[in-house]
Amino acid sequence: MSKGMVLKAFTLVLTTSLILLTACSSSDKEEAMEAEKKSSETTPVEVLYNQAADALEAKDYRVATHKFEEVERQHPYSKWATKSQLMSAYASYQDDRYDEAILALDRFIELHPGNEDIDYAYYLKALCYYEQISDVARDQAMTQHALEALNTLILRFPESQYSRDAQLKKDLTLDHLAGKEMEIGRYYLNRGQINAAINRFRAVVRDYQTTTHIPEALHRLIEAYLTLGLKTEATRIAAVLGHNYPGSEWYDDSYKILDAESRRQILDDRSFVDKTVDSLFKPD
Repeated sequence: MSKGMVLKAFTLVLTTSLILLTACSSSDKEEAMEAEKKSSETTPVEVLYNQAADALEAKDYRVATHKFEEVERQHPYSKWATKSQLMSAYASYQDDRYDEAILALDRFIELHPGNEDIDYAYYLKALCYYEQISDVARDQAMTQHALEALNTLILRFPESQYSRDAQLKKDLTLDHLAGKEMEIGRYYLNRGQINAAINRFRAVVRDYQTTTHIPEALHRLIEAYLTLGLKTEATRIAAVLGHNYPGSEWYDDSYKILDAESRRQILDDRSFVDKTVDSLFKPD
């Protein structure tokens, strides 16, 4: 599911003529919306909701948001008021106004915890964070928010139709966070801050075991331990790397930088693997 996903089909059939928006400029639209907001007249809910739906379909997201908000304002006790709260958030999301969408979704979740679309509200909130994930060179606070929101959906609604996509996005988010740890670890390693680098690479191995960064993290640990002269530690980790990723280019690179004695130990003493797994993957 992507930003172009189709929501549940609108079931309300329009029975009156649609009002065409003739204003061309954004300022004209804003003036028209302000004038409408000040008007004391109430538009029938069927007309107002369909105007919002048409604006959404036309990708006129600001108008759609306003119209959905008007449904709730003018008809607060109708069934369409609740649906409009969620649709207003969706329109804001489509317009990349993520902060507004999150605020609207938090309100929807608080007011309607038992709503049939509550799982979608949690999913859409997670997407608002997910769409803002930046490259690994930048701060990853938004990535962490996305991970937490995805976890909430998966744990609270494991049978939801959105949980599978949430799990896929969670895996990508974890890989992104692991990539950030690897970047920092390489930075420390290249500048001779070996202990700091080791801590980062160990964190990747311990906390992001399902990501694609594990082989390189193990290789970098081998490099770091060899730099410190800790040949036994380097050899044990090389044994784990060879056991779990025998065809990896990172294992080939690691094997090349080990001396002949360490290579023999890797091939002859499989106890290296068990001993290292216990020490490498346990929490600090």
